[in-house]
Amino acid sequence: MSGIILYKSRYGATKQYADWIAEKTGFSCIKTDDADMKRVSGCDVIILGGGIYASGIAGLSFLKKNIGKLKEKKIIVFCCGASPYEESAFAAIVQRNFKGDLAGIPCFYCRGTFDMSEMSFIDRSLCKMLRKVVAKKNPDEYEIWEKALMAVGDNEKGNWIDKAYIEPIIKAIG
Repeated sequence: MSGIILYKSRYGATKQYADWIAEKTGFSCIKTDDADMKRVSGCDVIILGGGIYASGIAGLSFLKKNIGKLKEKKIIVFCCGASPYEESAFAAIVQRNFKGDLAGIPCFYCRGTFDMSEMSFIDRSLCKMLRKVVAKKNPDEYEIWEKALMAVGDNEKGNWIDKAYIEPIIKAIG
């Protein structure tokens, strides 16, 4: 069985998971932006990983664009976020992103990192503005992502990368 792991990683968490999956499977691991459809379509298994940004999954546009050429392949997606896993929040992300031809593609959650010092100016500014908005709410009414955002301060770092998150992905490969 041949396979490839495509990833889009802004801050390193998705790349780390992609590398661990590559170690376990022997599959090639490349950035989604560098993916060549001829190479990808020659594989039996395509695993795509991307960070979660504003409820979207980075790199998923590659699958949307090429799904017609990949329908007969085993496709697996994993996404990384800083928030702790919460079933209903993750279900909403899956429902939002896996419509039409992407419906039914298995998707897995891997917890990532949060480090304001590593963020781009735009991402850091957005997070700071968002923290100000969320701070006005009653903490008892925070959604799971709001709790995570508020738990990590402006200058703190959070790293929740854990190799255990890849185990369900490895099992899904078969």
